[in-house]
Amino acid sequence: TNWQSEWLRVEPIAGSRRISNFCRARIVSLGALGFFLVGISSYLGKDLTSFSLLSQQIVFVPQGIVMCFHGIAGLFSGPYLWCTTSRNAGSGYNRFDKREGVVYLSRWGFPGENRRIRIRFSMKDIQAIRVEVKEGIYPRRAPHTKVKGQQDIPLTRTDEHLSLGDMEEEAAESARFLRVSIERLENEPQRNEMDIFLVVE
Repeated sequence: TNWQSEWLRVEPIAGSRRISNFCRARIVSLGALGFFLVGISSYLGKDLTSFSLLSQQIVFVPQGIVMCFHGIAGLFSGPYLWCTTSRNAGSGYNRFDKREGVVYLSRWGFPGENRRIRIRFSMKDIQAIRVEVKEGIYPRRAPHTKVKGQQDIPLTRTDEHLSLGDMEEEAAESARFLRVSIERLENEPQRNEMDIFLVVE
């Protein structure tokens, strides 16, 4: 929940510690282990899993090799997902301070020297709140700050699936507090000449 006063606005950012990510990590880990054991079973000729019929029907070359490959890849991906979720990577906050005239963006990353990422810039350099709307197979809706002389800085996680209404409401509240305008950036598929011709007809 956002917190706001006359001079200060704080927007907490949700990280990766969500039930859906825990379920995804568990499914990937268990699935990868199953693939790997079935592939090894086809190589040894012994059933190492409860899928006895499946292991007997799979030939090591090439099906068993492919299953081992996918199992190993999944066994590497599983710990990465568990680490991301347990460490709550991507969480943090946006802080807009009118008294100091400064914006602070703070995010938590992976363990290491740059575990905590901090960005600081002046409110005077903010030209607008830019709303990015990208529809399609991988939709993306995220508000950004348009900063003078810099690239647009996202105010939320780029992989956070916000509804269009929630995203526009959040962008409007930030723009109202900062007293800047809102720009909408839509990534629509480009029309070729044939599409334009058909539309004109």
